Amino acid sequence: MNPAVAVQESLPPGPRLPRIVQTVLFMRSRDRVGPIWRRKFGDTFTVRLAAGRTVVVVTRPEDIREVFAGPTDVFHAGEGNSILAPVMGRNSVLILDEDAHLRARKRLMPAFNGAALRGYGAMMTELAEKSAKTWPVDRPFAVHPLMNDLTLDIILRVVFGMTDGERLRALRPLITKVVDIGPIAVLGWTYPKLNRFSPWKQNGENLAAADALLYEEIAERRTEDLSDRTDVLSRLLAADPDAPAVELRDHMMTLLLAGHETTATALAWALHELARNPETLRAAQKAADEGDDEYLQAVTKEAMRLRPVIYSVARRLTEPTVVRGHLLPKGVVVSPSIGLVQADGEHFDGPQEFRPERFIGAQPEAGTWIPFGGGVRRCLGAGFSLQEAASALRAILVRFDIEPVGPPEPAKSRNITLVPAKGARIIARRR
Repeated sequence: MNPAVAVQESLPPGPRLPRIVQTVLFMRSRDRVGPIWRRKFGDTFTVRLAAGRTVVVVTRPEDIREVFAGPTDVFHAGEGNSILAPVMGRNSVLILDEDAHLRARKRLMPAFNGAALRGYGAMMTELAEKSAKTWPVDRPFAVHPLMNDLTLDIILRVVFGMTDGERLRALRPLITKVVDIGPIAVLGWTYPKLNRFSPWKQNGENLAAADALLYEEIAERRTEDLSDRTDVLSRLLAADPDAPAVELRDHMMTLLLAGHETTATALAWALHELARNPETLRAAQKAADEGDDEYLQAVTKEAMRLRPVIYSVARRLTEPTVVRGHLLPKGVVVSPSIGLVQADGEHFDGPQEFRPERFIGAQPEAGTWIPFGGGVRRCLGAGFSLQEAASALRAILVRFDIEPVGPPEPAKSRNITLVPAKGARIIARRR
C-alpha cells in the first residue's frame, strides 16, 4: 500500500445516485444493494454517504487482510466507527485509535482471557438454563427477544457483577431501548440537531437515563471492598481507583451494547436456520446431549457467516493510501465487507447453505470469515461470545425440538446490525 505506486488519487467506480439516496440504501438495505453494486462495479467499489463520508468497499480476502494488517496510524478504525461515538462515548475502545486504543484494550483484556472465560462458564450455563425453562411450548413465538434478554443478563453479570436490585431492573429496559432503534433513528447520531425532535429526542432521553444509572453504580462501587470481585467494573477500579467516571462509563456502555446484542442476534439466526434444517438440528441436539461445544460453536460460526450481524467494518485513512490499485485520498473510509466476502462461493462451497460442519476441524482462509473483524482491532469478546452461544444452544437443544414458522425471514436493519425481520419465529416442542 505504498502511495508512491500510484501517480494520482482516484476512487473505484460506484453508484452515482445522490448521497442521501445512497445513505438510505446503505443503512436500510446494505445486504441487498451490496451484492448488486458488487456485480455492477466490481470487487472494490465506492459508496458516497451523507455528511461527506466516502466509503470504499473491499471484498477480496487479500485486500481485507492488507487492510487489517495495515499500519494503525494510517488505518484508523476508531474514526471509522465515529458514528457510534455519541452512544459508546469518546473513551470507548471502539472509538479510540493508535496508542490510546492499545491502552484501553490492554485494560479490558484480562476480563476476556482464557482463565476469565473458564470462570464464566458456570454462570452462563445457569442463566441459559433459567431462560430455557421459561420458553413457550407448542405455539409460535419470536426467539430473538428472549435471546436479547439472556445475553443482556449475562453481560450485566460479567460487566457489573449485578444480580438483583432496583438499579438493575431499571437498567435492563433502558439498554434495550437504546439498542432497539432503526436506521432512521441512527441519523440522530450523525446529525445532533435532530435530537430536538421525535423520535430522536426520546432516544437521547433513554441514553441519558441509562447513563445516570451507570454513574450511580460506578460511584457506589468506589465505596466497596473489591478484593473478591471479578466483574469488569471492579477489575478496572481495582487497577486504577482514580479512573475518571466518564472513562469507566464509556467502557461499560461499550461492553453492554456490543457484548450482548450481536451474540443475541447470532443465536436468533442460528435457531432460525436450525429450525429449517432438520438433519443439522438433530446433529446439534446430539452435540448438546453430549456436551460437544465444538459443534455448537460451529453452528454459531456458520450462522454468523450465512447471516452476518454486522455487514461491514471501517477504517478511515489518515493519509493517501493505495488500495486495490487506487490511491485513495486522506479521509476516505475503507470498508472490508463481512457480508460480501462470507457469501462468496469462491471461498465457501454452497455459500447459501447452512453447514456448520465446514467449521469442524478446519479454519477458513484468512480474510474470508470476519464477523469479529481482524488485526489488532479483532473483537475482544470473540471467545466470550462463542462460549456464551454454545451455553445457550446446549440449554435449549437438550430440551426442545424446534420448527419454523412461515418462510425464511429476511434481515432488517436495527441500528447498525441486521436482525431477523420477524424476530426469528419458531415453535418449540419438548423432546
